[in-house]
Amino acid sequence: MGMMSSWKPNPTAPLWYQDGGGEPTGPFLHGLELQHTKQVGPSCVATTLSMVANATGAQTTPEDFKAVTNSQAPHTWSEALKDYGLQLAYCNNDVRRLEYFVDELVAYDDLFFLCFYSEDPPSDPKTSGKLCTAHIITLHRDTVYDTAKFPSSGGVCKAHDYSRLERQTKRIFRVVPLYHPRCI
Repeated sequence: MGMMSSWKPNPTAPLWYQDGGGEPTGPFLHGLELQHTKQVGPSCVATTLSMVANATGAQTTPEDFKAVTNSQAPHTWSEALKDYGLQLAYCNNDVRRLEYFVDELVAYDDLFFLCFYSEDPPSDPKTSGKLCTAHIITLHRDTVYDTAKFPSSGGVCKAHDYSRLERQTKRIFRVVPLYHPRCI
């Protein structure tokens, strides 16, 4: 293979990069019907996982997911969703504000987990090891489900109307069928 003298690094990539490799493209979970669940205490990850699992017909509680996940280790979230025919796939993203990604996410018309920093993230963690508070929300098609809020107080709203779009992105995952080639 020869050198590419005109090659330059790519300045960006879509959230769900398609390289024509023949993998399934989705939407995967277009018809899923979510019922908002209000979290109790700092349990956004476990509550979100339970809410999505229940949309598959399961009957779970956040406690079920607290027992088998680490809120700072997304591969444990993906592993916990396997019993419900789902897994997570990583999306290309950086620390841009959520509002930067919203149009692209809505256009995919699918199910995503959006993680963001609740405050401007510092460069160094606190002595406890924690960087800062973060949160996870669910985007299904064009609707946000925020377990920290009641449905009538912004917990269920159109993506473009979500009140925290100015927050910096931590992670974005697409929820995909079990054993999709991009599963984590």
